Amino acid sequence: MRILVTGGAGFIGSHFVRSLLANNYAGWEGARVTVLDKLTYAGNRSNLPVSHPRLEFVQGDIRDAGLLRELLPGHDALVHFAAESHVDRSLADEEEFYLTNVLGTRTLLHAVVDSGVQRVVHVSTDEVYGSVEEGSWTEDCPLLPNSPYAASKACSDLVARAYWRTHGVNLSVTRCSNNYGPYQHPEKLIPLFVTNLLEGQRVPLYGDGLNIREWLHVDDHCRGIHLVLDGGRPGEIYNIGGGNARTNLALTERLLELTGQGQDMIRYVADRAAHDLRYSIDDSKIRTELGYAPLTGFDEGLAATAEWYSDNPGWWKAVKHGTEGAAG
Repeated sequence: MRILVTGGAGFIGSHFVRSLLANNYAGWEGARVTVLDKLTYAGNRSNLPVSHPRLEFVQGDIRDAGLLRELLPGHDALVHFAAESHVDRSLADEEEFYLTNVLGTRTLLHAVVDSGVQRVVHVSTDEVYGSVEEGSWTEDCPLLPNSPYAASKACSDLVARAYWRTHGVNLSVTRCSNNYGPYQHPEKLIPLFVTNLLEGQRVPLYGDGLNIREWLHVDDHCRGIHLVLDGGRPGEIYNIGGGNARTNLALTERLLELTGQGQDMIRYVADRAAHDLRYSIDDSKIRTELGYAPLTGFDEGLAATAEWYSDNPGWWKAVKHGTEGAAG
């Protein structure tokens, strides 16, 4: 079996690749893995076991149709992680988000049609649903994105659906809640706050900190993606959640405890534009159909994540330059 993973040098994609190479996914033992990654600021070769005999790394852009025509033939499956994914960056400069997330997805799926790849999973986000005051989003809820990042991902989801409907691509879409875990770029809330605190710097918390997010360990997310890859129905969407809802303030206070810091290390900053108040997804579909259940408890996972950053300063100090800012 051969599987192509776009964005496989990023946070979530690299975890999926490492798990594949460790034979953690039933039915994919011994699979050969090709990683296609542009190596933007968020991609990092050190996230991957680049010398592994079953891994091939290709540096390239999903918008490069010629490269895709050469690369895709012979692969049995594709998992599409590659995306611009940081809300704050999309507010400052949205063009690259639409070029990569929309045009890039279209170029990739057009190459899939031509190459005969048999199975595709398009990885998306719960942010395409917007903000919900109460209850939880199901896969049938309308797309109401509120940031350029979320809008670009919603567009890419619709492109994926069109390729399933028009061209018969055997494709499923996943939408996850906020991920956390090791190797996450320190522009995101948890690694930004942990690394700031490890450096003795205050953490920038947006607004009053009462925005609510649901947290999902990256390993649980990737196991859910594997379940969809193997058993998901073509044309279907699967929410993948962790069931761990916290306000950003409560999360920050827990990180202060884990790093031995006090409340004085919080620096409240002006809220960002169109900051969604609450995310909550209903993932009963993937639980019922495919037997998904998260395995990592939030307190356990968060403590282990903080410890990983404490133990690996060489990794995060090399990638943190230029990422200071508010998060959440």
